[in-house]
Amino acid sequence: MPGYDPSNLAAALKREARRVGFDGVGVARAERLDGHARRLEAWLQDGRHGGGGGAMAWMERHFDERVDPRVLVPGARSVVSVFASYFQPGRRPGEPRPASPAPLAEADRQRAGPPSDERARPGAKISRYAWGDDYHDVLKDKLAELFDWLDRQTGGAGGRAFVDSAPVMDKAWAQRAGLGWQGKNTNLLTTTHGSFVFLGELITDVDLAPDAPFAADHCGSCTRCLDACPTGALDAPYQIDAERCISYWTIEHRGPDLPEPLAAEFGAWAFGCDICQDVCPWTKFSQPTRDARFLPRPGVTDTPAAEWAEISLEAWRERFRRSPVKRTKYEGFLRNVENAARNAGA
Repeated sequence: MPGYDPSNLAAALKREARRVGFDGVGVARAERLDGHARRLEAWLQDGRHGGGGGAMAWMERHFDERVDPRVLVPGARSVVSVFASYFQPGRRPGEPRPASPAPLAEADRQRAGPPSDERARPGAKISRYAWGDDYHDVLKDKLAELFDWLDRQTGGAGGRAFVDSAPVMDKAWAQRAGLGWQGKNTNLLTTTHGSFVFLGELITDVDLAPDAPFAADHCGSCTRCLDACPTGALDAPYQIDAERCISYWTIEHRGPDLPEPLAAEFGAWAFGCDICQDVCPWTKFSQPTRDARFLPRPGVTDTPAAEWAEISLEAWRERFRRSPVKRTKYEGFLRNVENAARNAGA
């Protein structure tokens, strides 16, 4: 590997990361996450991931790889953390259009066409991150391009790219790389893009100048996320009980039934939940995505819950091909939309 200056290379890599479509990038030294390791171990021992028999029992595996990137990628020297915004302004799929503040003028009524019955047909809410294409595929494409660039610059770089697909503590590494802090809702919060961002990592054997960790906690005394969680999953600041989380049950859970009476508190959510992000004051800094692949697919934003409940397996596969929604499986999706329709009074 030819000689290079770690600081200059890191600066050039950041410019390239933004060119390929990332909205944030930082570098951390590859080392064991001792503090996070202790907190993760306590969280697992308390069964707050759903326990050994739950849908996220896989979090108990590969502990050493999860807390030390050098075990996961032998020879690792640097962890490059990136994020890309997936925020899109506008109403969420399943949310009814607001009522008009005043009767339409005749000319406007003619342009609008026949009145919609959408408000009479409750929708099933889908988390913002699942409106478009699967983020795993989109970010991996960008990371592959970034790694190829690093490989050319160094004459042979080693490493691997990760997008929520291996035991990598992405929020911890993003904080180490100076991108943001883990808020009271347990999500990574950034001062430039809020929390509607996808995270990814490039763990490499290339020595890159590290950034200063993000040391500040800008949550302050705010408890909006804790107060707004309808199921009490955020039972303490910076902590989450997965077994009370709507996303856990509507995405990870396998089985024909949702837990009662908890499922009655899920509202119209059929896949994931954004409540703790929507109410966060830092959401006002969200920036619209620059990648068209994250924009809503046709039909995702305007299909009532009752119609989703009637969708065939073939139509479901076609509608959600290469979509995050496929994670819940067809049977799980039907289970979720039926609960959403029931909660919405459909």
